Amino acid sequence: MALRTLQLYRNQEFIQECLSKFCSHTRTHSLKNPMIIGNSRQYASVSKMITPLQEAKRFMKDCLLAVGASEENAETVSCNLLEADYRGHYSHGMNRLEMYIRDIQNGTTDAKIKPEILNETVATALLDGKNGLGAVVGKCAMEIAINKAKDVGIGFVIARGSNHYGIAGIYALQAIEEGLIGFSVTNTSPLMTPTRAKQAALGTNPLTLGAPAKNGDSFLLDMATTAVALGKIEIAKRKREPIPEGWALNEEGIPESNPTIAYTNAKLMPLGGTELNSGYKGYGLGMLVEIFCGILSGSCYGPHIRRWGSSHEIANLGQAFMAINPKVFAPGFEDRLQDLITYLREMEPVDKNKPILVHGDKEKMHMAMVDQEGGLRYVANQHKTNDLLAKEFKVASMVSKTID
Repeated sequence: MALRTLQLYRNQEFIQECLSKFCSHTRTHSLKNPMIIGNSRQYASVSKMITPLQEAKRFMKDCLLAVGASEENAETVSCNLLEADYRGHYSHGMNRLEMYIRDIQNGTTDAKIKPEILNETVATALLDGKNGLGAVVGKCAMEIAINKAKDVGIGFVIARGSNHYGIAGIYALQAIEEGLIGFSVTNTSPLMTPTRAKQAALGTNPLTLGAPAKNGDSFLLDMATTAVALGKIEIAKRKREPIPEGWALNEEGIPESNPTIAYTNAKLMPLGGTELNSGYKGYGLGMLVEIFCGILSGSCYGPHIRRWGSSHEIANLGQAFMAINPKVFAPGFEDRLQDLITYLREMEPVDKNKPILVHGDKEKMHMAMVDQEGGLRYVANQHKTNDLLAKEFKVASMVSKTID
């Protein structure tokens, strides 16, 4: 999976217009400061260290090779993690490297294995991930779905025996690059507290849908079915910043703003929050994902999945991947989608400095900022973790440059 660049996206004028408006309101490091494009995509404002993309990838790949990953699998996973950081999803990028490493060390993930097809029709497949790295399973599954969609119009692949597969949107992007609609969902460790419950029973259970528009433009929805992904709380904990009270509950089932307490208890609220604020809808979406993943695949599901952070139990996650060829339906799909995307972006905003965005625009803007600065800004604690990993596995430390 090659690192994607902004050359894939043609709406450069729109992106640069957004950048100029956001940057005019961001003063901490002037233009060099990463703009605040939502909490999940915010750099560490105190960080003055820039890490070139290829150096970040090199470090992650070296660490994976050091613990026994095959060359091909280490390449796939390091590209997957780098893509998450490049697109601004720092919770699912290098932040996840140590977790993958510990799973490999403890024998709960096989870093050399390749997935195997168990059952197949012209449009469907059941894939055994063989407890391999999630990014490896996910890439393979979507490739199968894409090939089937090209042949018969649709491909639907279910995987079991998988692990954490990174940001879901990466798999939708695989389909988009082939001119197809892409869809993927995964279950996770039980972190969501169902509406009216005191304990977590479902995962964050993210879902993604991506579709190609004209000239490389696209729509890309990538969301958790909880109010937030646990990784966002982990990032807040690393940065020692409070979290909104609608994200998670404490031991007593009360909304919590301390990220350390929230992360320890691991009781996320469903998308929407409380029942009064329609949190039951997020709870329902979490069930939708679980039916596609754990129930349909025969993998672990709901409360039967290992506790988050436990590297001594096999995860056995279930995941689903779908690719659809829009050309087998009404002609003009990309034209109509582009028309709608353009209409939405050009709507009059409440705040003229905050234009209307389409899902995927924030990621493209973040990529533009990374390109402009020449690399990624990782939080200080990430650099500390990397130094420890470098010493432990005797790999070259990640080289970053200091800026003013």
